[in-house]
Amino acid sequence: MDLTAGQWRFYSRGMTERIDISSLVPEGYRKVINLDGYVGQRVEQPLGDLVRLRASQLNGCTFCVDMHSVDLQTAGVPLRKIFSVITWRESEWFSERERIALELTEEITLIQGGVSDELFARARAEFGDEGLSDLILAIGTINIWNRIAIPTLMAPPAL
Repeated sequence: MDLTAGQWRFYSRGMTERIDISSLVPEGYRKVINLDGYVGQRVEQPLGDLVRLRASQLNGCTFCVDMHSVDLQTAGVPLRKIFSVITWRESEWFSERERIALELTEEITLIQGGVSDELFARARAEFGDEGLSDLILAIGTINIWNRIAIPTLMAPPAL
């Protein structure tokens, strides 16, 4: 889901947020939104939201886990597949393309060891140089959003 600053504020309405970055530094916040919009147009769906959901699970971002789970459900992705993103390695419901993207998401999000040459080669073969570059930007972007949402205590809407 590509959200404007106003939509982000609406989605998180009613929360107790520590600081409203979008109001205090709108220019910087807008740049993150613009990057998110770019990658949202460049990485096909539902792959983009699967990547966003997995990175958000790894980072423990309740706001983003909720948002991207809902986005996937709205897009018609079966609930059982959404629930299985956390155990994608054991599930047969993910294509080889999705598996490579999810593995890359994990290695970039948990960057301590870097991305292995073997995985990078598989990702390049699957996505091509431009597609891989867009996917890396998408993974980086959701990690930025997680690092905005978690310390500011952004919370999803009530059930």
